[in-house]
Amino acid sequence: MRVILAEDSTLLREGLVRLLAEEGHEVVAALGDAVMLLAEVEEHRPDIVVVDVRMPPTHTDEGLRAAVAIRERFPEVSVLVLSQHVERNYATQLLSSNAERVGYLLKDRVAQVEEFLDALVRVHAGGAAIDPEVVRQLLIRSTHVDPLARLTPRERTVLEALAQGYANTAIAERLHLSLSTVEKNLSSVFGKLELPHTTEYSRRTLAVLRYLES
Repeated sequence: MRVILAEDSTLLREGLVRLLAEEGHEVVAALGDAVMLLAEVEEHRPDIVVVDVRMPPTHTDEGLRAAVAIRERFPEVSVLVLSQHVERNYATQLLSSNAERVGYLLKDRVAQVEEFLDALVRVHAGGAAIDPEVVRQLLIRSTHVDPLARLTPRERTVLEALAQGYANTAIAERLHLSLSTVEKNLSSVFGKLELPHTTEYSRRTLAVLRYLES
């Protein structure tokens, strides 16, 4: 796939360039700030953009704002956002409108090469890749009665895996459950959370994330 990288850490940026090249991908641009990111995306029309949330010049949300703009202006381009810490507001802002072709990973996850590459492939394929820790933070509700309290421990575990962007078969493998058990648990989760039923996992992920932000 054709990739644009936007990461202000020279060491991490160059490491990712080398890793992606070794995996057979083409890095068409590697930037140290988010200033020219949109222009580079418009020029190169990459398959996917990997961008840090906090970028120069202010190191606040330049990368995140660029990622949101890319998703609005170039919906065919996948976006994988990297963050040093769980930025709950940033995560919900990025994910609440559409959970297709999008990922949000903590930078620690990048060090786990296979997980990073797997996330890259899933996002490029049109799915979602949400860091498990981000999902756990989004599952924490601080106001009013938590509807998630109605879920059984297994249903909650299945929901967390779903929100990370995994399909039913992958959830079954990760949790060592049968596919029918996963399907039954998901059906129960959607019923208890009063979410509309759909068979497309990216849409289910979007429904879960929208619910968590509400």
